[in-house]
Amino acid sequence: MEEIIEEKPFKAWSWPVEQCLKEYKVKLDKGLSTYEVEKRQQKYGWNELQKEKGKPLWRLVLDQFDDVLVKILLVAAFISFVLAFLQGNETEESGYESYVEPLVIILILVLNAIVGVWQEGNAEKALEALKGMQCDSCKVLRDGYLVPDLPARELVPGDIVELRVGDKVPADMRVAVLKTLTLRIEQSSLTGEAMPVMKGTNPIFFDDCELQAKENMVFAGTTVVNGSCICIVVNTGMCTEIGNIQTQIHEASLEESETPLKKKLDEFGNRLTTAIGLVCLLVWIINYKYFLTWEIVNGWPSNFQFSFDKCTYYFKIAIALAVAAIPEGLPAVITTSLALGTRKMAQKNAVVRKLPSVETLGCTTVICSDKTGTLTTNQMAVTEFFTLGGKTSASRIFRVEGTTYDPKDGGIVDWNCYNMDANLKSVAEICAVCNDAGIFSDGPLFRATGLPTEAALKVLVEKMGVPDNEVKNNIRNSKLLQSYLIDHKTVTLACCEWWTKITKRVATLEFDRVRKSMSVIVREPSGCNRLLVKGAVETLLERSTCVQLADGSIAPIDEPCRQLLLSRLMGMSSKGLRCLGLAYKDELEDLSDYYTESHPAHKKLLDHSSYSSIESGLIFVGVVGLRDPPREEVDKAIEDCRGAGIKVMVITGDNKSTAEAVCKEIRLFSEGEDLQGRSFTGKEFMVFSPSQQIEILSKPGGKVFSRAEPRHKQDIVRMLKDMGEVVAMTGDGVNDAPALKLADIGIAMGITGTEVAKEASDMVLADDNFSTIVLAVAEGRSIYNNMKAFIRYMISSNVGEVISIFLTAALGIPECMIPVQLLWVNLVTDGPPATALGFNPADVDIMKKPPRRSSDPLINSWVLFRYMVIGSYVGIATVGVFIIWYTQSSFLGINLISDGHTLVQLSQLRNWGECSSWSNFTASPFTVAGGRKITFSNPCEYFSIGKVKAMTLSLSVLVAIEMFNSLNALSEDNSLVRMPPWRNPWLLVAMSVSFGLHCLVLYVPFLANVFGIVPLSLNEWLLVVLVSTPVIVIDELLKFVGRRRRRRRLRRIKVKKA
Repeated sequence: MEEIIEEKPFKAWSWPVEQCLKEYKVKLDKGLSTYEVEKRQQKYGWNELQKEKGKPLWRLVLDQFDDVLVKILLVAAFISFVLAFLQGNETEESGYESYVEPLVIILILVLNAIVGVWQEGNAEKALEALKGMQCDSCKVLRDGYLVPDLPARELVPGDIVELRVGDKVPADMRVAVLKTLTLRIEQSSLTGEAMPVMKGTNPIFFDDCELQAKENMVFAGTTVVNGSCICIVVNTGMCTEIGNIQTQIHEASLEESETPLKKKLDEFGNRLTTAIGLVCLLVWIINYKYFLTWEIVNGWPSNFQFSFDKCTYYFKIAIALAVAAIPEGLPAVITTSLALGTRKMAQKNAVVRKLPSVETLGCTTVICSDKTGTLTTNQMAVTEFFTLGGKTSASRIFRVEGTTYDPKDGGIVDWNCYNMDANLKSVAEICAVCNDAGIFSDGPLFRATGLPTEAALKVLVEKMGVPDNEVKNNIRNSKLLQSYLIDHKTVTLACCEWWTKITKRVATLEFDRVRKSMSVIVREPSGCNRLLVKGAVETLLERSTCVQLADGSIAPIDEPCRQLLLSRLMGMSSKGLRCLGLAYKDELEDLSDYYTESHPAHKKLLDHSSYSSIESGLIFVGVVGLRDPPREEVDKAIEDCRGAGIKVMVITGDNKSTAEAVCKEIRLFSEGEDLQGRSFTGKEFMVFSPSQQIEILSKPGGKVFSRAEPRHKQDIVRMLKDMGEVVAMTGDGVNDAPALKLADIGIAMGITGTEVAKEASDMVLADDNFSTIVLAVAEGRSIYNNMKAFIRYMISSNVGEVISIFLTAALGIPECMIPVQLLWVNLVTDGPPATALGFNPADVDIMKKPPRRSSDPLINSWVLFRYMVIGSYVGIATVGVFIIWYTQSSFLGINLISDGHTLVQLSQLRNWGECSSWSNFTASPFTVAGGRKITFSNPCEYFSIGKVKAMTLSLSVLVAIEMFNSLNALSEDNSLVRMPPWRNPWLLVAMSVSFGLHCLVLYVPFLANVFGIVPLSLNEWLLVVLVSTPVIVIDELLKFVGRRRRRRRLRRIKVKKA
């Protein structure tokens, strides 16, 4: 049997260029042949990201009905429809009123399904956004000829591609030849590194090295910011790093778990299903004697008689009970409340893309944050610089404020050097002229063109100003004029322009890895040439013989001076600053009069190996410290998270020392704290066993994971979720997208975030502000508390409805309410107050409490008992008013027989089904408000047609009680005296709307016929109010008992601790 050998991937980064060319069977000067390209296209396919096959529409629709409550409603709707059809056939009437109930239920379920399908359709746009990052065309060598714009999708492994500044990398490629001294790639969105990365051709002798360490590889979707090169295509399509990320995003979307609220509602639905089933069965069994009778003959039952009509009737009562028990309006109210929450959050710059994430935020226990662009600005800024003072043993340090590329953002602290001394002039000149960067305005954000470090140096020059007072005034006036212009995109760097005008640049010595510096030759106003140099401080010091003092005088560098400079450098580096040395040279020998390429010394500039000798004998000027600074508000937000019991973990692709320095500055770690067991690289953490990893993640306090790849971020988020944590993940890059998708709530940056990150997220921060997350968490907690309020309200109301139907069946009286009336109460009259409870003001100490546990019940045992008591009163009052109308002439002084209806005994009402056997029973016609007369062709119709007034009273009492009960739900424990209704004016408006809707169905004849009710008189309304108001008194007493119980429990806890 032939053995199938799996082809091992070729690790191009660990092999020399010659070996790579041999592996891919290609020559640098020829490229692949057309025949070879066709063969490889068949093998590897197109260089494009595959579109994952999504769920078909029918499957998406079916998934929306995979919910316990929805299934109960579907069954109830189906049975109601069948019964309505059978009833219509029996009576030979249209009976359209009977179809209202099933049609309304079906309409609700269809709308719910539409919303669900729409949300799922939006969920996978992250994969489409990845495609937008791919390159369209590139310059490729084929058959010995250069194809200038070959479609990137046609690339195959082995192709030879040329890259230049500004090009987007079309595939994962091995750098073969550098056409310039340096090649820098902007790959922060893929790896999280704050700075563009230098690339070279030397092999990396590690088979399994992290993405950031592959310094001879360029990756699809990244951008060339400096230099040009020739590369060999290594991986295409789904085999590229960006393809791996797409796979991870897709896998993460399959792992998406239910939100905490969804779990709680499903749990509630399962319990409700059991309760409904038992109660429905009990109601049916209690009434068996009405549809099943038998005689006892010789001790055995015989002569069974079964009434299908009565069996169906009591079956309908059981269905009505199911309709009453299910809070049909709950999904609509929750959706409305979450939508209102999204509006509140949008006002606080948190744009919610998926409604359930509003509530999920409220129970977040861990925030996993990216560093670059989330905790920091992702914009390099100079934070301090130092030069020597009046002597070589004295230095002066200048601190710089501002965290962005906006020249007006901050300034130099205590800057009184507007008449700059010679040394500071040299600093400004080198930063302005030895520089190729620019700055432009992109809406509210200032962005850099070129290298971020160079852009930061130009911003420093603008903050320093110019030494010429007349020019300084002209610049100030031009800036004032510019602020009135319509076009703000171009940022005028007037101070930098002044320096570049007075010192004309004539030649550039490009940066390389050996000398670690870059320099320019400039023509000074005096007519002499000067070399301006910037680079790594240590290498510049080695090549410097003298140092410039504050007054411009030159002093030789002795050992104490060198140690002073190095100690200052060490102090700046320990803060996580990237340090650049500044120097110049006046004695340029044969380059002292260089001005054009025709100059005899031009050959020297073409020889890169001579650059080190040109940059020797330098005069050292000073050191500039730069960094990607933390956002100003982050440390306060970290403190708020600590107070709210939320752990913060930083997961970044940047290096370890920089990440630790930033975490100390934002106070995730205290200064001098031992970071053993708190700071790891992604690779270090993954080496631990699963039990050790869980132990590390379980420890209190902050953590930082540096050099993390996308899979590391995913694994950490997955572990935290498995531990029962509710994880919020923040990020802005492509490398963050899989973890954003996997987290309970993914939070992307709105300004600096990539489209991929935004589409994978649940929420987008419009201001890229970490502290906005803390505000959103507080809002999420408030929304959850309000949800509990309206869930309690709706459940207590539904318990009342269930008990009323149960009492009706148990007593054997005619049904007080028909299913369509219960549906109206649950959907329409209960809806506005329940929604208005979502506007309850938040507790003052909402962010001083720990996050709620995922195991915490929606309703605890005490609250359940309270609402069983309230529900019992609702049921008794609803049934009681029905019985009172039939049996009492007056109640609490209110005359009830002014309409002329006939009074009956309670025993007659309970046995109304035997009415036909009663002798001499008559029922008088009676009038209702509006003058309409209710008449009967048969006295027994008094208990069916004639119950319309009693049924209206029951419905009105139910609506009124539920309105008063909504006041009880304002606070779980506080009295209405302490939490008065006007604290939430929307609730008062909602109660008015609900009463208005109820009056509408009472007093509009068409609607009254649909719902089987009649208008009420003033006396009858007075009865409704008197029967309804005690619900407030009962709940106030229960709240009082609850407060005493809690105080006693707290006292017991304090005694135990003492």
